[in-house]
Amino acid sequence: MRPLLLTLPRQVEDILSIVKTISVLDVIDIACVSVLLYYLYKFIRDRRAGKLAIGVLLLFAAQIVTSALDMYLLQYILHNVFQIGFITLVILFQPEIRSVLEQVGATPIKGLRTFSEPRDSASVQAVIDEVTEAVGDLAESKTGALIVFERTTRLGDMILTGTVIDAYPAAFLIKNIFFNKAPLHDGAMIIRSGRINAAGCLLPLSSNPDIIKDLGTRHRAGIGMSENSDAVVVIVSEETGVISTAVDGKLTRGYDRESLRAFLHTQLMGSGDHKRFDLLQRVREIKEREKNGKPAKKPEKGERAQ
Repeated sequence: MRPLLLTLPRQVEDILSIVKTISVLDVIDIACVSVLLYYLYKFIRDRRAGKLAIGVLLLFAAQIVTSALDMYLLQYILHNVFQIGFITLVILFQPEIRSVLEQVGATPIKGLRTFSEPRDSASVQAVIDEVTEAVGDLAESKTGALIVFERTTRLGDMILTGTVIDAYPAAFLIKNIFFNKAPLHDGAMIIRSGRINAAGCLLPLSSNPDIIKDLGTRHRAGIGMSENSDAVVVIVSEETGVISTAVDGKLTRGYDRESLRAFLHTQLMGSGDHKRFDLLQRVREIKEREKNGKPAKKPEKGERAQ
């Protein structure tokens, strides 16, 4: 007991000496690594890669155990496995690595543009209204549809598989394209920069095994497109007429016209526009009242002070 008590002050001194050598850059370095590990865990947790990652960690643990217990045969086998492990991991995690790189590449410019190219909010809202009206009518008639809104990830490869149209997305045109006797109704429609760029496009199917079996090829294609890009996908079921959306590989079902319009407004125009407008309007009101010699109106209960 006494030797243990004698070694404790020495250990505390060693810890304090290490802490004193930590600089601001070390703290930033540790914080960056922590954030990176957190997002890596969050990304893997929601995908099939989670099970593969657990398997890799178990192999690492087995390597440590075999080294500690001097189990030479197993250690030799695992050593050879890890020699080609990096190439194997790249092959196994190829879809996830691609998705991560695409998201990293799209994130810096996501705040600069939302609907593929800079456009005024009125024209974007007009496109949303036209698409919402068409999708609502298609749902009522149980006509299948698959509409992709391109954002920061370019979909040129998908456009090449279809027929270029380059037309304004009027509701009647969208309904004519997805009419079940029309030649382009089976593929996807891609909207770029507020115009129908192409129709009859082939999209990559999702290989996610967790997708319910009731969903057909149209829904799998929509989910697959959202997994491989930051596109917003709207899907109308031909069997049930249910309206669904897919973003970041997540399918949401059961929309009506108004909820779909609100969802597209949030995804394509952002949710901060109205707040900025309200703030500017509030500043103008204060200035007008100051010019007229009237005191500024105090914010009512429940209203945030500007």
